[in-house]
Amino acid sequence: QVRLVESGGGTVQAGASLTLSCAASGSTTYFSMGWFRQPPGKEREGVATIDRDGSPKVADSVKDRFTIYKDKVKNTLYLQMNSLKPEDTAIYYCAAERAASGSLRHTWYSHWGQGTNVTVSS
Repeated sequence: QVRLVESGGGTVQAGASLTLSCAASGSTTYFSMGWFRQPPGKEREGVATIDRDGSPKVADSVKDRFTIYKDKVKNTLYLQMNSLKPEDTAIYYCAAERAASGSLRHTWYSHWGQGTNVTVSS
């Protein structure tokens, strides 16, 4: 069983940077993982994923500003977010699935964290 715990959210001004962390308990060696977000009143959307082999994929809407990476030793997934905009305001979730490839579709994943809030003020 994999348990995911996100951290690193907060309230920042537009243009700032934040790094979110997702600490996993239980081995994620055979898992793909991803970051999703749910803005207020909107549906959950895929932000970035990382395949089991470490290959990243970032949504077009944030690809110039966000980076996903994983520290295998720490068993922790990260999302580096730069040049934050008010429209990035959302609850950010970490997800994992025992599969080789990740997906930006939230229905792909069966393991989820509780989420961390990110608020970007203008």
